[in-house]
Amino acid sequence: MAGKMDIKRLVKPCVRKLRAYQAEEPSGVRVKLDANESPYGFSLARGAIASNRYPDPEGTGVRRMLARQLRVPKARIMLGNGSDELIYYLVTTFGGPVLYPTPTFVMYGHIARALGERALGVPLGDDFDLDANAMFRALKKERPKLTFLATPNNPTGNCLSAGAVLKIIEASRAIVVVDEAYMPFASQRGFAPLLADYPNLIIMRTLSKVGLAALRLGYMVASEEIIEEVNKVRLPFNVNAYSQAHAQEALADRKGARQYIQAVVRERRRLIKELEKFPALEVYPSEANFILFRVRKGGAGAVHAKLLKRGVLVRNLDGAVKGALRVSVGKDRENTAFLKAMKEIFNEKGPTWSKGKKKSKGPKKH
Repeated sequence: MAGKMDIKRLVKPCVRKLRAYQAEEPSGVRVKLDANESPYGFSLARGAIASNRYPDPEGTGVRRMLARQLRVPKARIMLGNGSDELIYYLVTTFGGPVLYPTPTFVMYGHIARALGERALGVPLGDDFDLDANAMFRALKKERPKLTFLATPNNPTGNCLSAGAVLKIIEASRAIVVVDEAYMPFASQRGFAPLLADYPNLIIMRTLSKVGLAALRLGYMVASEEIIEEVNKVRLPFNVNAYSQAHAQEALADRKGARQYIQAVVRERRRLIKELEKFPALEVYPSEANFILFRVRKGGAGAVHAKLLKRGVLVRNLDGAVKGALRVSVGKDRENTAFLKAMKEIFNEKGPTWSKGKKKSKGPKKH
């Protein structure tokens, strides 16, 4: 009989140090506002898909529709099984070091480390905007192969300064990826119009935040040369036929998508207005489909647990921004249920929760 094998000894050291990404799915949740999903989905009719055949390996139909909407050649678009897969392909293709501001989307650093590359986080400034000088120093000293900039940023919700982003693109001698996953909810236009002027620029977007999270379909737009190189590491048939068919159907309903986005923005305004009435909270401005807020006294963990007891799930981000929670914008009734639960929690806690200022322009600690 074979002896006990030490599996960990066989695992690559860079993987051994990692912790698996945790997607919280507790029981008893009535109102799920933790994952930045759209509260609105599309009624998609399943078309006749030959289940015995592999999907279109190039995702031609989806790419053609996206190319028409973005006004770029189809050859400059690549599809991925969510943005995560595209990040993985980019790090695989270009390597590291990989640079990004913090706090931001955790998968930039996670995937870099999983692939054995150096992950370099540069803290954001006091207003959650880029610390341009610190970023320039890192560009000069570390010479990253890839720089990721999420705007609007997750988990902070704000758009990064367009001027600072542009200067980083110009200063970098390598690839800069501007992740615009939440741009549909923002007041800014985004950086896609600059693609023709900067050959090192990649725009990354997703359909997950606009009602199609179940499809797991992200895409990136870049020069044909970049797409050509990244295509070499893309797994065959990486986007399944059902996701492709449903994505085309949903992309054709541009009016419906606009209505959903407008509804989220309206509810976002209402949520911010109501949360700002809680003296115990610091509520940060948002251009995304979620809101970051900090609990001044009592701790984020306590509020998170009390919300969960009432069947309301939000995201505890105390590790990334001290004392902070993030709530996704849901439908009217979901947001009302969340606000009702918040009022119950703070009323039950008593006067210690009600001290402090109403509102903050930026972070205190992160």
